[in-house]
Amino acid sequence: MTGIYREDIERILADPGILWDKLAGCGILVTGATGLLGELIVKTLVALREKEDMDFRIYALARNREKIEHVYSDYCIAYCDDDKEEPVFGQEKPYIHFICSDIRDFTDFVGQIDYIIHAASETSSRAFIEQPVEVEETAIIGTRNLLHIDREKHVKCMLFLSTMEVYGTPQTDEKISEDRVLEAKPGEVRGSYPIGKIACESLCTGYAGEYGVPVSVLRLTQTFGAGVVYDDGRVFAEFARCVIEGRDIRLKTKGETRRNYLYTTDAIRCMLMVLLSDRVNPGEVYNVANEDTYCSIAEMAELVAECFGENKIRVVFDIDSDAEKMGYAPTLCMNLDTSKIRALGWHPEVSMEEMYRRMIEYMRSCNG
Repeated sequence: MTGIYREDIERILADPGILWDKLAGCGILVTGATGLLGELIVKTLVALREKEDMDFRIYALARNREKIEHVYSDYCIAYCDDDKEEPVFGQEKPYIHFICSDIRDFTDFVGQIDYIIHAASETSSRAFIEQPVEVEETAIIGTRNLLHIDREKHVKCMLFLSTMEVYGTPQTDEKISEDRVLEAKPGEVRGSYPIGKIACESLCTGYAGEYGVPVSVLRLTQTFGAGVVYDDGRVFAEFARCVIEGRDIRLKTKGETRRNYLYTTDAIRCMLMVLLSDRVNPGEVYNVANEDTYCSIAEMAELVAECFGENKIRVVFDIDSDAEKMGYAPTLCMNLDTSKIRALGWHPEVSMEEMYRRMIEYMRSCNG
């Protein structure tokens, strides 16, 4: 674990707005445990457990065993044994164990679960257009499975991570609040992802309304930071690689899309605050973003080149006529209104420049 990653975990643990004591004696399940946010959640909870000597258990679910063992190589890996009534734990950290399973097949669990953070999702733009069935099934079937477990186990709170893409393709800079009509058009490129997320939100609302299941929904903007792998295919990671490798930033579109961004620690702080809050009603939906980062992709590229390129890299427009086929999102203006979540006491702390500084430092350290 790099120094900057440890600093990020300490930032989360220092948040006085998170009711950490509510975890005492509980079991918490985190899905998507090898993803950017899932990994940071799990490692933050491990750090909390060791720092405060709190008595709670962590269940980390991911579908790829090799990736689990790579991401958590510092841990003594032990998996749940489905043939036993109780989970099997490792020797080094007996309060954490891993579940290697596709979320679509995860239909039951033996043991106590008090909180669920559902962070498992396909986030690759290419997968959205090449594997739309798998993208939607992972979202809808996986979320339904967890809501069923939530109901059966009488979980205290489940958190579902949704996306800003449920708002479709707004074309003005007008602020977007949670009551805006959701939009997704079947048959369009990338449609499998927002359609799947909208269906999942509907399931959450349904389970909350019909069965009283305590589930909250966070509509996250694009989130990045320390923890992004070097070969991540998303545009923010490419900009960072250009800095590290001393290459010009080449944009395949005009870069006109405007949106907010969010640093990973700000996202995790928000997630844990909502998960453990006494002020959140079942079925509540919240936008989560840093409103101060609202800018176009081209403007973000210019900022990165100017602040980190040391006058050695430029922003070059190399327009690709097949950009849509590559899964790039259509041009839009996604200016999220976060007044609802800020009313609970959360606010983002990390600026765009600092987001990039920390991500670039992390990626450099991991790439040697």
